[in-house]
Amino acid sequence: MVGSAPSAAFPVVPPAVPEAASATSPVPFPRRPLDPDRPAESLRGWYENELGWPTVPGDPLRLRVGVRFDVLDVPAEAGRAALRHLTPGSPVAVRGDRMRLLVAAGSAEELPGILRWLEWDALPLDLAATGAGGAVEAPLPPGGRVRAATAVQGAAVWVRPPVGGCEIEASLPTMSALRGVGGAPDLVRLVDTLATHCHRVRLWRACAQPLAFS
Repeated sequence: MVGSAPSAAFPVVPPAVPEAASATSPVPFPRRPLDPDRPAESLRGWYENELGWPTVPGDPLRLRVGVRFDVLDVPAEAGRAALRHLTPGSPVAVRGDRMRLLVAAGSAEELPGILRWLEWDALPLDLAATGAGGAVEAPLPPGGRVRAATAVQGAAVWVRPPVGGCEIEASLPTMSALRGVGGAPDLVRLVDTLATHCHRVRLWRACAQPLAFS
């Protein structure tokens, strides 16, 4: 399982849409308060102006993927096991029983090659990636009345919120870390951890299914 860094084309896979959401840690307030009377515009402005993240026109608010970051989408149980491999500045969101981990732009294209390199490609892993041309729902920032006005059941929320504007990119897992460049986490190690725990979650769910008798 040692070789040169893989690269392969990977189609954009839209993340799953679970039904419930929960946050496990607080999200810091934006530098400028959000306007409770114009929640949609305030949220879009927070992402575009404070973080510099492009959004998709329309409602609900969605973030463009493949420009500033790509997204790995896994079961929340598998995602939690991988958090220790991320720097504190790596944003992570949850929506229901799914976790979305932000990784360096271009990582979605590398995923199939990485899985082959690690010999995970033959197994049906519940591991999806969204890359260039894709979009994901924008998790809700804090804001009291704004959150109440915009929150709906099943909305995505931040577990580890984006902090630092343009500096966020430097904290995202990337293939360059494999060659010892920069301080970002190694994307290959992260994918290996996610694949391992996705496989364990799949086996656990299979064992938890009631036996069918004819």
